[in-house]
Amino acid sequence: MDLGNKASLWSRKHLNMTAMSMEESQEEKHSEIFFQLLLDVLNFSAASFSALTHTDSIQEVVSMDVVERSFQEQLDLIKVSMEYLKKLEARSSDILKASQLVIDSIIRFCSEQCQVKDWTNFAKCPEVENGSLDCEGPTRVNPVVKIWKCVILKLCDLGILASKDGGHLVSILNTSWKGVVRLLQQGKGSLEVVLNVSNIILELISLACGSLRMAATSWSSASEGPISVAVARRAFIPVKFYLVNAVKISSIYPTQAFHVHRGITLCATMISCLRISLSKERNFKIASELISELLEPMTMSLLYSILNSDEVKEEMKFEILDSLFTAGCNDSSRDDSCGKDMMQLGKIFSEAHDSISSANALLLGRILLFICLLRFSINAEENVKLGITRKLEWLFNMLIEEEVYAFIFSMQIPLSYGTKEKMETVWEPLFCSLLVSLKTFTVTASCGIAWGELISFLLYNIFHPHLICQEIIMDILCFLMRYAENSVVNDIIDKLCSCFKSVAHLPSLLDPGSAARKIARSLSLLAKCGTQSAADQVYGSIIGENRSQLSSVMLVAFLMEGFSMQLLSDSLREIAKRRIITDYCAFMGTSYGRYLQNDSCILSMAPVFVLSASLLSTQFDESDINKRTLKFLFAIMGILSESTDPKTLENCHSLLAETLWILSNMKNQSTFNEMDDVILQLHGIFMSKARSDAWKWRSKGELALFMAGFSYMEISETEECKKSSALRSLYHMLLKERHWALAHLALASFGYFAARTSCNQMWKFVPENAALSFDLLKENKVNEERFMSEFKAFLEKDAALHEIAPTSDLLQLLQAEAMLLKEATQKKMQALEIMGMDCEVMEANHQQLPSKRRKLPVEISKGVDLLQSGMRVMGEGLTQWQKAEPDSPELHDKFVAHFACLQDAIANLASISGSGNS
Repeated sequence: MDLGNKASLWSRKHLNMTAMSMEESQEEKHSEIFFQLLLDVLNFSAASFSALTHTDSIQEVVSMDVVERSFQEQLDLIKVSMEYLKKLEARSSDILKASQLVIDSIIRFCSEQCQVKDWTNFAKCPEVENGSLDCEGPTRVNPVVKIWKCVILKLCDLGILASKDGGHLVSILNTSWKGVVRLLQQGKGSLEVVLNVSNIILELISLACGSLRMAATSWSSASEGPISVAVARRAFIPVKFYLVNAVKISSIYPTQAFHVHRGITLCATMISCLRISLSKERNFKIASELISELLEPMTMSLLYSILNSDEVKEEMKFEILDSLFTAGCNDSSRDDSCGKDMMQLGKIFSEAHDSISSANALLLGRILLFICLLRFSINAEENVKLGITRKLEWLFNMLIEEEVYAFIFSMQIPLSYGTKEKMETVWEPLFCSLLVSLKTFTVTASCGIAWGELISFLLYNIFHPHLICQEIIMDILCFLMRYAENSVVNDIIDKLCSCFKSVAHLPSLLDPGSAARKIARSLSLLAKCGTQSAADQVYGSIIGENRSQLSSVMLVAFLMEGFSMQLLSDSLREIAKRRIITDYCAFMGTSYGRYLQNDSCILSMAPVFVLSASLLSTQFDESDINKRTLKFLFAIMGILSESTDPKTLENCHSLLAETLWILSNMKNQSTFNEMDDVILQLHGIFMSKARSDAWKWRSKGELALFMAGFSYMEISETEECKKSSALRSLYHMLLKERHWALAHLALASFGYFAARTSCNQMWKFVPENAALSFDLLKENKVNEERFMSEFKAFLEKDAALHEIAPTSDLLQLLQAEAMLLKEATQKKMQALEIMGMDCEVMEANHQQLPSKRRKLPVEISKGVDLLQSGMRVMGEGLTQWQKAEPDSPELHDKFVAHFACLQDAIANLASISGSGNS
């Protein structure tokens, strides 16, 4: 072996000189002899090392120090040979084969030595633990470890050198890095006491980042057209190779991988950023698909190799998640080489294309990486799931940002499904991918320590001020209602119903943004997604047989938010229908005019709101409703025509809206004899210039729906017909509306009316300054012909978007919308902080949900039950009194007012005491 060492040293020294002489075309014969000698040296060394591997007692044959020097010399010779390989075209293939033989024989020797050495004793050797390589332990492993360390480092150098060549040294690249991984695996973790494995992992990560940056730079400057599959694969296969080896090493040495976790996380973010940038460009969609197929699984495996390791402490895992998902975490990492790579990568496509900026690509890349962590969380450890759960708040904070909000709805990304044998790539909207990933994580976290914190997060954010966050929360809760176990479903319903009772009060009834309406909306949606028993549980928990004011408020809010009676079981649905009709008919027999000037009006007239809200899902006997409703409509319109009190006008317009809606759902509405008078009085109310329009908006939408039913009436088209003139004036008013919601309702109503009416002169119903007649692109000018063309498109739904194709205009609109929502969210949060609470009812929610209700004495619960029974008896007596003595309304109404206050007090007592009837 000494001869081989000397020959190798001589060859390495003369290789540079020989290569130089070849460029000058001198001494060709000398060069040929030299390269033959170089081959002989390599082949001789390979044969020597192979023979040495099969020797039973190495110490008797050769000194281990000689073996170490020989390995070092041969690997140095191979490295120098690779540097000049391009100049040795005639001999390059022979030199590559010989070099591989040498590397293979060296790796086999080290592997054989590993199998006969006691690594456990080596790891326990005090001198080795202190970093000394002169330890002569009981098994004399120190010389072997020195050889291993030398070989691994030299193979790393060869791997780095081979990566710089554009594919010419693939065999050396493959052999050297696989050798590194093999030796580190066989070291069983003991090598980390003498070898800095973290540097090796970081080298692989840097090579992956460099390859990505090179590909991105090349593609962004090219203009030949779409990137082909072959080109994209040629760019990403080396990256996958580096990541695969990094995963293998990190799995064996997770604590060493943690030391360079910032480089790993930045590489993962870099891949996500590139995927985002490529997805935005049509020419690069193939490349984006291949990233999803080839690199995304490797990225997740690399991260989870550290996060799932038992050797990595919990606080260290949380530190990794913090470095990824904390606001501004990238700013502190720009001095890192990988961080610079990522920043440069973000600029590459932003400079070449205007569709996405560098900052947006980085932010969206982090969000996409979080989505991937959620998707791949099925194999995550419990403490990792807990850490991910605590980062959901970061995700919600990022979704509020204008750029994210715009792209989350407009951008599509490729997702790979299936197995290695059959992989399918599907393009999905980023928002849909987020929802699916969150649901996946919900399933994986359902049986571990993160479940309680996840449920708390969902319930806490059900009142989130931002719309997109509310929608995400509700989508996950609906998912749980469909597929979770009954115990989970019942627990969610109980907590939300308890919270609903704590926030339901009169002033919030007609405010769609109030806490009562929000939680009623949530419960209604959850009931639709659950089973029939779940819907019965919701209805029974909220209303049941309770007749208190609190139950009336909750029932109104619940039905106004779309709860369908069809969800209930047959028996409970019939009971609910009888209650609605009974309360409505009883109300119609009372005197209600005196209450229209105060807040109790809405509560007193709750039966009207309940019937109106239940008509979409329930069929009633119209004979019990029509005459009473028409009478009530005339009464309300009479008050509106005479009153000037603002509170009265506000309440009357709210009641007018509900009454018009009730009549709109009645069959044969146009056959009522009183319809002519209804039209004329509505015209007087809405077209009167002497009255303010402050509260008319409350009932304009229902007026549009009501007027659609007039299409079946016989209408004279003469100018003398007051009914026809009133209808035209009302449609003029509605079609002038500029608010998008009212404009939509007006167009829908007019379209229904125009398609079915016997009138021929429809142009008389359209004002010259209708909303659709304005052309905003031409300085808000009126174009009469434009109305009909836009109206035709509206009816035929030609303007609807059939696929997501984001444009710059659409992104600008979404960003403007996001900015308004963000400002509104910040104002709400600031107001809530001033009030000393995190959300409108979070304080009450916090007290109600996590903590157990304190048990009160049995006597208190019994007393409350007796009070409730007494109130039911008194309510029945009031109904009988009204029927028996209808001539004494003043005393009856006075008693009813005090009775309502008493009902509120007892209902509050029942909710506090936990009475079953509350």
